[in-house]
Amino acid sequence: MAERPTTTQIEQAYALARERYAALGVDTDAALERLRRIAISLHCWQGDDVLGFEDPERGLSGGILATGNYPGRARTPDELRQDLEMVYRLLPGRHRLNLHAIYLESGGRRVERNEIGPEHFQSWVDWAQEQGLGLDFNPTCFSHPLADDGFTLAHPDEGVRRFWIEHCRACRRIGEHFGRELGTPCITNIWIPDGFKDTPADRRAPRERLRDSLDRIFAEPVDVRYNRDAVESKLFGIGSESYVVGSHEFYLGYVATRHKILCLDMGHFHPTEQIADKVSAVMLYVDELLLHVSRGVRWDSDHVVTLADEVLALMQEIVRGGYLDRVHIGLDFFDASIQRVAAWVIGSRNVLKALLVALLEPVETLQALEQAGDLTGRLALMEEMKAMPWQAVWDYHCLQQDVPVGMAWLDQVRAYEKDVLAERG
Repeated sequence: MAERPTTTQIEQAYALARERYAALGVDTDAALERLRRIAISLHCWQGDDVLGFEDPERGLSGGILATGNYPGRARTPDELRQDLEMVYRLLPGRHRLNLHAIYLESGGRRVERNEIGPEHFQSWVDWAQEQGLGLDFNPTCFSHPLADDGFTLAHPDEGVRRFWIEHCRACRRIGEHFGRELGTPCITNIWIPDGFKDTPADRRAPRERLRDSLDRIFAEPVDVRYNRDAVESKLFGIGSESYVVGSHEFYLGYVATRHKILCLDMGHFHPTEQIADKVSAVMLYVDELLLHVSRGVRWDSDHVVTLADEVLALMQEIVRGGYLDRVHIGLDFFDASIQRVAAWVIGSRNVLKALLVALLEPVETLQALEQAGDLTGRLALMEEMKAMPWQAVWDYHCLQQDVPVGMAWLDQVRAYEKDVLAERG
């Protein structure tokens, strides 16, 4: 590795960058202060390949696939929490954790998903309190015998459908418990794999059943001060290539009429679609938005987030539109082909970097040029911003937050792998 920059070098580079941005009307100190207040919800399932602790031997099903076999996967809740603590130490700011229902702790006793309760997640709550984290939550409507035929909340069998309704109700109660105990609202997000591999003869009936199931789930009151409800769409998946019940159009209509939170996952749309282009459209009709930041490659493969144009455009749209207070940002990828802790750190830091780049834009100037019809000036300034020294501002942010600057975090992760992950076999 190259020699690390000194504290003096970082501070000097920041001073020069601050002057450059100030000449364009951008206050870098204010941008960093705003960035410090943004909490990213990290996803627990990156650390164990979405296996959970209900029945890790069963494996994944429901259109979900984690590929790779890099050694060191977390096998217990304590190992997963240990890995997460390492990740949070390497990220500037204070963030959150997103849990799935299969990450319960039941003392080795089998608990059906429609019978889970707050007591099965109390260790997570205690840990989150110690770490100063908020918790978010998800029902797990996959990797279960009653989901093996590809249908859950839209299932034609009323008994199966009732089971999943009860599971989602239980999850909302758990989310409410998280919010009450931790003093920050939990977002409980529902995603289901329901759909057909081949062309259906009836597209309407499954969506009517899904609408009814969701209405029955949300009919049970929970305190919105502690739990907020979100629903997540998908274009297609393994086993649902031709038809997905919970499409984007379905959930947009549902959220607009039921006043829930709409979740947009970056990997759940056609490869030519940009989520950034959807933000300003849906925010006209919904109160809040939940983002699952991921990287789809040809299909919904949930690769580690890179600092790509799509991620930059998404964060720029959130900042330009003034949506930061109405948008919740979470991660959703699971790569088992590389070191899992490093995957978390790379993806999380890239999202934060993209947010910083967006916060360092002279938004008012860009919009004024556009409103004046000076599209040439708008394009010229947008392109000029790509070469501005945002990296110096990021390095200073990391220094101020007492986390590794540049590639220094990788040294710590490699040491952790040698001392901890390698011992797992």
